[in-house]
Amino acid sequence: MFQKWKDRVTLTDIVMWMIGGTLLLMCLWGSVSTIRAGLYTKSHWIDFVIFGLAQGSIYSLIATGYTMVYGVLKMINFAHGEVFMSGPFTGYFLAMAMWRSEFLDKHPIMAIIAIFALAMFISTMVAYLVEKIAYRPLRGAPRLIPLITAIGASFFLQYLFRGLYGSGINAYPDVQILDGFWMILGVRVLKIQVIVIIAAILMMLLLYGFIMLTKVGKAIRAVSEDKEAAALMGINVDAMISTTFIIGGMAAGAAGVLYALMYKQVHFFMGFIPGLKAFTAAVLGGIGNIPGAMLGGVFLGLIESVAPALFLDGLGIIAPYQLKDAIAFWVND
Repeated sequence: MFQKWKDRVTLTDIVMWMIGGTLLLMCLWGSVSTIRAGLYTKSHWIDFVIFGLAQGSIYSLIATGYTMVYGVLKMINFAHGEVFMSGPFTGYFLAMAMWRSEFLDKHPIMAIIAIFALAMFISTMVAYLVEKIAYRPLRGAPRLIPLITAIGASFFLQYLFRGLYGSGINAYPDVQILDGFWMILGVRVLKIQVIVIIAAILMMLLLYGFIMLTKVGKAIRAVSEDKEAAALMGINVDAMISTTFIIGGMAAGAAGVLYALMYKQVHFFMGFIPGLKAFTAAVLGGIGNIPGAMLGGVFLGLIESVAPALFLDGLGIIAPYQLKDAIAFWVND
């Protein structure tokens, strides 16, 4: 047994294990040092957790698009981050028009619904067109070709929206009813964070219920299991694949508006990092597994929010939050 283990393990494996072990020990040491030093109060840690839940909820919505597409096509749709970007970026112009006319302040609920509707429509159409134009002609091609096409589609959409809307960073207008905070069980929580968490949970429950309980959802699952057998049973495979992209686009558009309302800005490159993190969340939860993608997104958001302060502040690292992406990807590796 030892000889077999020796034959399989390379020097590279040993070096990587040593690096991973060293980083793990540093994180443990930093966590103990941070807690013992009392650098943060209980309210700080609660704020970190709530922000992580809000951030992770957005990742979860995006991740469902990745995992559903992989489930039916066995490919990674790397253009999904740009689908996420297209909706809120377009919705920004409607939001600004309503803000200038004071409709946003006088009728905030109707204005937010209109922004969501436009963003979800644009993201849905972009997702549908990407599938129909870029992916459907490659349905029988080797798996590497759609993957390269997805990367090309991602760059095309980025620079298409840069050409249409400009390369600058645009600030989303403030919605007065979303400003301020609520006291929940004696804890001060920002209104926007509560709304993001609740909205994301409701949308994920609706999505999961649609996939598990409706005829269309069952057809999508049948296509995911075996396309040939599903076609023999009378299921329109192309229609179900398009429906999958449409559902993923709607979820991405809604997530994009929640992201824009929470972070107050949009730009043509805004989909790249959240898309990459959502893909990581989907892989973490088991690519193709919708509940796993949702839980993976929440976990990633919590790690990204809590870990920099917990792991790095005790080690004396200046501005540890700048390393949040590195920690998130390392923990999920």
